[in-house]
Amino acid sequence: MPKPLPTSVRTHVTALRMLLVMTVILGLAYPLLVTGISQVAFSDKANGSIVSSQGKEIGSSLLGQNYNLPKTAPSGSTTGADPDEAPAPDPKWFQPRPSAYAYDPKSSGASNLGPNSEDLLKAVEERRAAVAAFDGVDPAGVPVDALTASGSGLDPHISVAYAKEQVARVAKARNLPADKLNALVTKYTEGRSLGFLGAESVNVVLLNRAVSEQN
Repeated sequence: MPKPLPTSVRTHVTALRMLLVMTVILGLAYPLLVTGISQVAFSDKANGSIVSSQGKEIGSSLLGQNYNLPKTAPSGSTTGADPDEAPAPDPKWFQPRPSAYAYDPKSSGASNLGPNSEDLLKAVEERRAAVAAFDGVDPAGVPVDALTASGSGLDPHISVAYAKEQVARVAKARNLPADKLNALVTKYTEGRSLGFLGAESVNVVLLNRAVSEQN
């Protein structure tokens, strides 16, 4: 009759068996089950809410992005564009709100500057002047979200007021009727979260996709 294994050995064998069983259940079966359910029931969200236009992926409806003019080297320059030069916004696109990290998905976050920060107040006034000049409006009427960055730095939404402020500029740059762009702003206006939280907003990524398909 074989000699029984020591208690300590049996305990370790039992623990190893449990580890293998739970690894299969929680490490393989459960993730595959959840992935399968999400692909069937929430395919778009499970795959990153990808936005496509004319068969090409152009971003995600969950992540804001820049709509800037490409940097070009000064006339006669042999060194190319200045990497430290701030990019200029493209007038043909609705612009998002500012981002502390220039909409870099690898470095999202806020500036962490408080309301008493002189740097923040200076940045707000500089943005106010720049946005007013860019959109051709009174500086006093520039919406707050055009002046301050979001907490994530990747917010794809702007206020309805900021979207409407940009209509005339985009219409002129694209030679499109302002009424058509106003209709698109209305179409892509999203309601308040849960019906009572926050305010109505416009997803810039979706709005700009619709604008690009007008030309």
